Amino acid sequence: MNPYFVWDEYAPAQDWRPFTELLEPDVVAQRVAVSRQGLMAMFGLDEAAVPERVVASVLFLGYASRLLSPLLAESLDGPIRAVGPGDLWWRPVAGGPLPMAVGPVGTRPAADLFDVAVLGLVAPLLEVFRARFRLSPQVLWGNAASALGGAAGQLPEGAWAAVAGLLQRPPLAGMALVGRRSLRRRNCCLYYRIPGGGTCGDCVLRRP
Repeated sequence: MNPYFVWDEYAPAQDWRPFTELLEPDVVAQRVAVSRQGLMAMFGLDEAAVPERVVASVLFLGYASRLLSPLLAESLDGPIRAVGPGDLWWRPVAGGPLPMAVGPVGTRPAADLFDVAVLGLVAPLLEVFRARFRLSPQVLWGNAASALGGAAGQLPEGAWAAVAGLLQRPPLAGMALVGRRSLRRRNCCLYYRIPGGGTCGDCVLRRP
């Protein structure tokens, strides 16, 4: 697979930080600032050309992928890990997939994927990004839908049926259209507003 599907085993001596820190607005703002500096360096732009809200949206999409991908993959084969924010850990990096680890947890039926992953993990983080950066819930839940589509594209075909089921339930309902092996958003993550950013493959702004 790829790093988005991997949660390491938590070990106290490895400088992991509790995931619950990412539910604090000041910590999230600091992570957005780091990502913003990285994008400015990558594209050779100044601050005015890299809006903070856009960076926050894109960063949230990456975090949503890290939360949803492992559990979506697990749900295809049987029970999923019964994780909550207090069971996960993270390590700061300048760019790329956020390193994450999980402590000892029990399991829940695959049918509980929506409650565990979407409502239990993504929704609290989404609310922090929404409030701190004044982002539209439509954009952020569209990012979560996009994260599910990106994960499904790396998994067996049955993943698309699972994603289609998740996208029928509020607050994901109406965020994207799911085909046999594809997803098309009904909104945009805003990345195109960064010069040179362009649009993603599932973006509503791309031609069908």
